[in-house]
Amino acid sequence: MTMEFDREYQAALALVERELEGCFQGDGTYRELLDAMRYSLLAGGKRVRPVLALKFCEALCGEMEPALDYACGVEMLHTYSLIHDDLPCMDDDELRRGKPTCHVKYSEWLALLAGDALQAAAFERLTLSSRTTPQANAKACEVLAVAAGRHNMCAGQYLDIVEEGNALDVDRLTQIHLHKTSALLGAACLLGLTASPVEYTEQQWVAALDYAKELGLAFQIRDDMLDVESTAEELGKPIGSDADNGKTTFATLYGLDKCRELVAEHTARAGQSVSGAFERPEFLCALADFLAKRKN
Repeated sequence: MTMEFDREYQAALALVERELEGCFQGDGTYRELLDAMRYSLLAGGKRVRPVLALKFCEALCGEMEPALDYACGVEMLHTYSLIHDDLPCMDDDELRRGKPTCHVKYSEWLALLAGDALQAAAFERLTLSSRTTPQANAKACEVLAVAAGRHNMCAGQYLDIVEEGNALDVDRLTQIHLHKTSALLGAACLLGLTASPVEYTEQQWVAALDYAKELGLAFQIRDDMLDVESTAEELGKPIGSDADNGKTTFATLYGLDKCRELVAEHTARAGQSVSGAFERPEFLCALADFLAKRKN
C-alpha cells in the first residue's frame, strides 16, 4: 500500500475511534450493560464499514465529517451482529480479536442485551444526527434496516446455520455471503452517499452497491482462506473452526490457489465499479486491494 493510502486510512480511522470512544459512558444501575457494550465496540478491528461510510461521503462531497454519525451507527450495528454471532446458540466462539468474546467475559444474558442495545443505539445515532438533514436521516435508517433485517444479514445468518453440515454448491454459498457480508458493506457505502450534502446520482448509488458486492465476496473468500492457512495468533481466534463445524466454504469448494484467483477477480471488479462513477476513486480501489491481502 502507498503512504498516501495509509495516511488517508489512518485519518478516517482516527476520526471514528475518537467518536466511538465517547459512547456509552456514565454511571448508574445499568453500568455493567454499558461496559459490555463498550467492551465489544472498542475491541479494535479495521473499522472497514465506518471507513467506507466516511470515504464514500468524501468521494461525493470532498468531506468525511457529514457521515460521522452514520459511520458510528453502522459500526454499532456491526458490533451487535458480532456479539450475537459469537453466542453459544450461534457460532459459540470464545475469542474475538484475541480477546474473550462478550458472553465469555460478561455472561450470555448480558451479551445478548448488549447486542440488542447496540442495535437500537445504531438507529438512534442515525435518527438524531445533526450533521445531516432529517430527510437524509430517515433515508439512512431505511438503508441500515434493509441491510440488517430479514432479507439480508438475518437471512444470511439463518442460512449459514441451517446449512451447517450440508454440502453446498457455489451458488448457495455465494447467496449466503451476499446476505451476510456484502449487504452491510453495501449499507456503509450507501450511508456515505446519503450523508453527503452533494446529491448522488443513480449511477453512483448502483456503483456503490456493485463495489460492496464484489468487496464482500473477496472479503469472505479471503476469510475462508485465513481459516485454513493463518494462525490463531494472527487471526485472534481459533483457526479451522469452519472445518470442525462441517461448513462448506470457498476454500473447501475451490482450494487455496483458486481462491487466490477469485479474490483478485472480485477485487478488480470492485475497483472497476467505482472507477467510472466517482472523480477520485483511488482510495476505494486501494482499500479493496488492502483487504484482499490482509493477514487477519
